[in-house]
Amino acid sequence: MSNFKNQLAWWQLALTGVGCTIGTGYFLGSSIGISLTGPSIVLSFLFAAIGTYIVFNLLAKMTAADPQEGSFCYYAEKAYGKWAGFSCGWNYWCSSILIMGSQLIALSILTKEWFPNIPLWVFATIYAVLSILVILLGTRGFDRIEDFLAIIKTAAILMFIIIAVVAISGGLSGGPKSSPGIPTSIEKIFTGNYRGFWASLIYAFYAFGGIEVIGLMAIRLKKKEDAPKAGVVMLSLLSIIYLISLGLTVTMVSVDQFDPNESPFVTALSDYSLSIFPDLFNGAIIIAGFSTMTAALFGVVTLLVSLSKDGDAPKIFSNKIKKFKDLPLPSLLLATIGLSASIITALLLPEKIYEYITTAAGILLLYNWAFIIISSLRVLDGIKFINKVIAILGLLLLFAAVSGTLMEKSIRPGFWVSLCIIAVIGLVTIKFDRKKVYEPKRS
Repeated sequence: MSNFKNQLAWWQLALTGVGCTIGTGYFLGSSIGISLTGPSIVLSFLFAAIGTYIVFNLLAKMTAADPQEGSFCYYAEKAYGKWAGFSCGWNYWCSSILIMGSQLIALSILTKEWFPNIPLWVFATIYAVLSILVILLGTRGFDRIEDFLAIIKTAAILMFIIIAVVAISGGLSGGPKSSPGIPTSIEKIFTGNYRGFWASLIYAFYAFGGIEVIGLMAIRLKKKEDAPKAGVVMLSLLSIIYLISLGLTVTMVSVDQFDPNESPFVTALSDYSLSIFPDLFNGAIIIAGFSTMTAALFGVVTLLVSLSKDGDAPKIFSNKIKKFKDLPLPSLLLATIGLSASIITALLLPEKIYEYITTAAGILLLYNWAFIIISSLRVLDGIKFINKVIAILGLLLLFAAVSGTLMEKSIRPGFWVSLCIIAVIGLVTIKFDRKKVYEPKRS
């Protein structure tokens, strides 16, 4: 997005990846997962980590072999033709805009707890403007801020882990009358039986959402072959802190104590004498949500530039303004308009209806992940049989997460809405393809 190309070391990309990934999906969404399946949420996150690694590793290998600005959309087009790149790109753009709108509302609700007399739209506007300002700083400014926020978010999780260990060891006053401890039977591990565990997978995958943004940034690595290494470090760090923190949480508080509207980490420590902890963690959740939302905005702006260059969007969106650090202001403007429309929709529509739409948008992201896998099977030369088996395993894990939404009544409509959105994008793609017939890109 700026002149700072090919300047990232692999560890910087890994750190930025942590910053782009840890968000409200982990800090808040994991509560819903725990309510559905109990202590087996740890296993859900383990499966999600494996699936996420498979997706990112294949994306990183394609980036190392053929670095391109469009990342996953370019590889989809290279594998299956113009229609694939077009539908993949606009699917990601639309779903990300909707998800960002819901994140803004979530951040506003959390902030309103401190300032109850200020309307939600004021907070939503403030966070949206701040996010746009971060993008206006250019890629180097974005990298630095995301790295800084990544440190804060990781520190918040590590702080919880330390406090939880001290609490379990009896070093804190207060605490629940009884703790469930380590579960010793299948019934205690899977409190929601197989349906609850199946439904919880989607919330585990949500917590790893953001890797597609790292795919878009991988082209800026000093050494493109370091992309897989960055992914391994990033996902290893995320998996370790996710699994340990959730493991501690479910041994401290019984499943029926978790509130879907409250972070499980706040719930786990609510009975201890830590009056300031809820406010501190509320601030950490706000930082996490703002960080992932800004990363998603960076992603949609970057992707729209690539779509424009490929002829999948009007050429104006690839224009960059030299006076503004070569920023693609037209692309940023469209993203801002879309984000504003999403916020207004969230404020006007009944809560449940908008929730179904944003749930569907999250499912659409997993459809994109699946496209990354099937694209790699065509794009990567000489892919070994064992790697094909691993790729198929990744597809099965994604299928399990998406189909698991049918197991939970509250999010089931989101699945059907996602199919409707896919149908609309498909119809637009067919119309687009009839007007413009392109040959698949060659490397």
